[in-house]
Amino acid sequence: MIIGVLKEPAFESRVSLLAEAVTALVKKKVEVWVEAGAGISAYCGDDDYSKAGASIRSRGDVLGGADILLSIHYNDIPGTLEHKVLIGVYQPLYNSAHLAVWAKQHITSFSLDMLPRTTRAQSMDVLSSQANIAGYKAILLAAGLSPHYFPMMMTAAGSIAPAKVLILGAGVAGLQAIATARRLGAVVEVFDTRPAVKEEVMSLGGKFIEVEGAADVSRAGGYAVEQSEDFLQRQQQKIAESIARADIVVATAQIPGNRAPLLVTSAMIAVMRKGSVIIDLAAATGGNTEVTRNNETVFHKGVIVVGNSALPATMPYDASKLYGKNVSNFLQLIIGKEGDLNFGDELVKGCCITHDGKVVHEKVKDIIKNG
Repeated sequence: MIIGVLKEPAFESRVSLLAEAVTALVKKKVEVWVEAGAGISAYCGDDDYSKAGASIRSRGDVLGGADILLSIHYNDIPGTLEHKVLIGVYQPLYNSAHLAVWAKQHITSFSLDMLPRTTRAQSMDVLSSQANIAGYKAILLAAGLSPHYFPMMMTAAGSIAPAKVLILGAGVAGLQAIATARRLGAVVEVFDTRPAVKEEVMSLGGKFIEVEGAADVSRAGGYAVEQSEDFLQRQQQKIAESIARADIVVATAQIPGNRAPLLVTSAMIAVMRKGSVIIDLAAATGGNTEVTRNNETVFHKGVIVVGNSALPATMPYDASKLYGKNVSNFLQLIIGKEGDLNFGDELVKGCCITHDGKVVHEKVKDIIKNG
C-alpha cells in the first residue's frame, strides 16, 4: 500500500499530511510518497518528510504509483487519472458534475466534508477542525481592520467603550469567534436558528438572540436548515436591531448543498457606523450579506465587508496538522488488514462519493439526477 501526498494548487497553503503524520504511518509499515515541495507553504520541507521516512517523488510518479492519493482540492487532478483512491474535501454537493466525471474514470473518492456527523466521526471531522481556525482568525482579522479597540480602555484622555461584536451562526466557527472576541474584551451578541446552542453561547460569555418559531433541526445532523418566510422576516428584524449596534459582524451561517442564507441586507449595512467590519465566512457559497464577494474586500457605505471562506489556509502549519490528524484517523478506518477498502463501516460508506464506475452517494446522485 502506497499513500501519495500531492502538492495543492497555488491558492492553497495547506498540505494533507505534515512530516509528523508521515512518521506515524511509516511506523505502521505504510509506504508514503510525497510530491516534491508539497509542504513548503505549510513550513514542512522535503528534508522533513525524508527524515520522517517518506520518499520524495515527482508529481507524475506520485500520481502514477500511489494507491491512495491525498489532495485537499480536486482542481489539479488530471482528467487522465484512473483507478485511484482520492481522499480530500471535494464539496460534492456543489461540484457534483466534476465528481460524476471521476466516476467515469473509475476513481474511488472520499470527501471528508460528507462524513456523517456522529460522535465516532469527531476525530475525523475536517469541517470542525478547520472551522475552529476560521472563527479564531475571523476575529483577529476584524480586530486588525477595525478603527476601534476591542476591550474597554480607561485612560487619562478618557474612556473607550468595548467593541460590540455580532456573530451570525453558532457552529464551530461561530463558537470560536465568540470565545476569541470575549478574550479580547468585546461585548458579544449571537444569533442562531438552533435554540439548542443557547447554553454553549452563554457559557462563552455571549448574549443569545432568540427568534421564536424556528424549524426543527433535530434531523439535520447539527446543521442549520431552511426556515419559513414568516420566521425569516422576524429573524431579519432581530438581526437589523443588533447589527445597528455592532462594530464587528462575523457571518458563518451555511446550509449544506444550498446557497448560504442571506441574513444581512445592504440596507442593514447602511445603518452601521462607518469603519465597522463584516467578515463573511460563507462567501464561497454566496455569502450571508447582499454585498459579499468571494475572495474580495468590499467597501459599502463606509463599512468593510471581507468575503473569505479560506481563513484556515492563513494558518497553514496548524491547519495542516489538524487536517492531517483527521486524515490519519480516517485512513485507519478505511484500510482493512488485507489492504482492502472497508466499505462495511458506516463512516467510510457515508463519505464515499464515487466507486466502481458510479456515483454512489445518494445526495450527490439526486443532485445529478435533478440537474
